Amino acid sequence: MKIGILGSGTVAKTLAAGFLKHGYEVTVGSRTPGKLAEWASQNPGISTATFDAAAKFGSLIVLAVKGNRAVQALALAGPDNLSGKTIIDTTNPIEDAPPVNGVLPFFTDFNQSLMEDLQRQFADAHFVKAFNSVGAASMVNPQFKGGKPTMFICGNSDPARKQVTEILDQFGWETADMGKAEAARAIEPLCMLWCIPGFLRNQWTHAFKLLQ
Repeated sequence: MKIGILGSGTVAKTLAAGFLKHGYEVTVGSRTPGKLAEWASQNPGISTATFDAAAKFGSLIVLAVKGNRAVQALALAGPDNLSGKTIIDTTNPIEDAPPVNGVLPFFTDFNQSLMEDLQRQFADAHFVKAFNSVGAASMVNPQFKGGKPTMFICGNSDPARKQVTEILDQFGWETADMGKAEAARAIEPLCMLWCIPGFLRNQWTHAFKLLQ
């Protein structure tokens, strides 16, 4: 499978390396691909391109940009290049403002998620929320004493959620499928909860686990 990643930050680079490790073809897209040249030279097998070229390349897309830039990145990728494809949405609606007592401010409310907005604006794509509730260092084959951590996902397309679940299994995660896109209203704020120990005590190496 070919993976097109939209973004050039730590999350994008971490997931690109993870997909390459597991045998996928990977192209990372950026508004300015040249800034990835040095990193790409150190990661043979990963190609770099513009947003639209990366989206056209990928049979599955990973959206890994700041939440307030998600719409713009998808628009630059081109709706036609996204149509019919699964998009793993790693974004969170974080405001450009400091945390308050460790709690990040969001530009959404609890009755509306960023992913729902993206799904409405790019209706022909199949968004699945994932990788938004853990740090980049633990996204690919994490090792915890308590066993596999849990990744909460949601999205309107059953086949797309199944596809992402298969990837998460390869990446060493237990998947908790929370159903349709409205569940992103609960999953996105997990980012707030995950970040609190980091901001308060500089603890960034944890993940969530659903006990059943």
